[in-house]
Amino acid sequence: MTKKALWILFIVLAVSIGLYPSIYFFMDRQFGLLNTKPGELLENIAWNIAFYTHIISGGIALLSGWSQFSTRLRNKNMALHRQLGKVYVIAVLISAPTGFYIACFATGGLIPSLGFISLASVWFYTTLNAWLLIRKKKIDPHKKMMTYSYAACFAAVTLRIWLPLLIMLFQDFTFAYSIVAWLCWIPNLIVAYLITEKRSASSR
Repeated sequence: MTKKALWILFIVLAVSIGLYPSIYFFMDRQFGLLNTKPGELLENIAWNIAFYTHIISGGIALLSGWSQFSTRLRNKNMALHRQLGKVYVIAVLISAPTGFYIACFATGGLIPSLGFISLASVWFYTTLNAWLLIRKKKIDPHKKMMTYSYAACFAAVTLRIWLPLLIMLFQDFTFAYSIVAWLCWIPNLIVAYLITEKRSASSR
């Protein structure tokens, strides 16, 4: 029951945060993280294109990626599993580079910028590697890379869990944001490592 409850929570979080970017199209420019950006940046065409491309494709990645871990779906409909996998990979290969770009303008300066740049790099590398591995029919290494990839993707969820807690703790948004730029994804990768190691031990 605990495992099933965690799986349901995992899906609910992925879907809800995957749909979250749509809010930016209905709220004014003072909503969410946009509220922390200077006016000149909000008027920059290149930044706006990168930002909206990143959140839309990132949302698609979150919405499609969780399904890749459903054994039932994979066994019942392999064709759908592959199609959703392609959607995820394409979304990431668009979202990660644009995320890299907007990370250069992260609120708080160098420390959060480096955190989000590192996240974008890890996300891009693991996803591209996962795609190349499955093309070579290397199933187990592909699964491992996809686990790391979605752990990086899930940073969109964990960021929204950690950030309000850190703001309440430190009463300083900029300081909290500098921490969450790293905290939102490094523990995720540690969990991914533990999952892949457990899976490898079970197969042995």
